[in-house]
Amino acid sequence: MVPIPLTDHIKRRTFWAVTLLLIVVNFWAFFVELTLGPHLNRFVFLYGLVPSRYSLRSLLSHSPKFTVVPIFASMFLHGGWLHVIGNMLFLFVFGRSMEDRFGHFRFLLLYFISGVAAALSQILVNPGSRDPTIGASGAIAGVLGAYFISYPNARIKTVITPFVFWSVQVPAILLLGYWFLIQFVAGYHMLQIQTATQGGVAWWAHVGGFLCGVLLAVILRPQRTGPIMQTA
Repeated sequence: MVPIPLTDHIKRRTFWAVTLLLIVVNFWAFFVELTLGPHLNRFVFLYGLVPSRYSLRSLLSHSPKFTVVPIFASMFLHGGWLHVIGNMLFLFVFGRSMEDRFGHFRFLLLYFISGVAAALSQILVNPGSRDPTIGASGAIAGVLGAYFISYPNARIKTVITPFVFWSVQVPAILLLGYWFLIQFVAGYHMLQIQTATQGGVAWWAHVGGFLCGVLLAVILRPQRTGPIMQTA
């Protein structure tokens, strides 16, 4: 069962400029990838997150450019159309309301701090991996975690495939709780078979990003307070 969120019903007071900018930059980076042709694999290896680079020996022998830049650059790289479209859909649905709640700058902090937490989670779980991890899903998982805490009763217009092909209204606490449970269970299963990924999915990056978002939702002082305002 795959839930696909379409929109929420939070009445926002500000325009989601940072969310839009992040979506545009992610698509721009993906189009750059498409132009690289035979150089794409080398590019991804250089700018993707490769956990084995973060061993103590590697950190001592390489410049911060070799280790710090990929943590952030990898957030803007994607492995295909479905990967980038799926991530941007989740960012569009949940990022707009989080940006409205925390303000533009604090939302950007939420996004990137969660992305860093997701990267560190992947490194800790699979420190010897030489496979690059790419994608915005760790940072977006932080946005989902913050939404889970901020608007648990918000209704999310969702399509659930393959059983239901029309939209239903799902409470955010159920939709995001189910999403997190899937990430955690899959990640735990991967630990049992001694790998941190399955089918190219970095489950523990999602778990780490989500939990970071939950924490930041408590720490960050929201710009918008008061009861949830929803459109009909």
